[in-house]
Amino acid sequence: MADVPQQIIDELKVAYWMEMETVMNYISCSINLDGVRAEEIKKSLEADITAELGHAQNLARRIKTVGGVVPGSSSFKSGQAGLQPPAKMTDVVAVIKGVIDAENGAIAQYNKLIKLCDGVDYVTQDLCIQALGDEESHRREFMGFLAEYEG
Repeated sequence: MADVPQQIIDELKVAYWMEMETVMNYISCSINLDGVRAEEIKKSLEADITAELGHAQNLARRIKTVGGVVPGSSSFKSGQAGLQPPAKMTDVVAVIKGVIDAENGAIAQYNKLIKLCDGVDYVTQDLCIQALGDEESHRREFMGFLAEYEG
């Protein structure tokens, strides 16, 4: 077992829940959205589900490796209000903005972990750097979608 401060384990759990919530919301949005304009967004969300689930699994393994316990569903608290199914199932822009908000949250959390781990836990830091790159790529993709819809 690694000698990792509890604060890092706690922040890993925050990141884990963010990823799990993103998976739930991406599934919801990828199925609920309607309309011809929604197809590309739905396909992108479906592809991103696998990546986000992979992040959650990696975080869970790391939590266990460093001496923590991967939490169960009773400790889950939702936080992605912006990524809930829109009132109109054709409101693609609301979903795009929700995805960008979720990615911004993940980026902030990974940056927090990267700083916390510096000089303390290089393995967790590397895991977070890899995930950060993925989240930045997802955000860029959806910012491009938003530019098309609002441009």
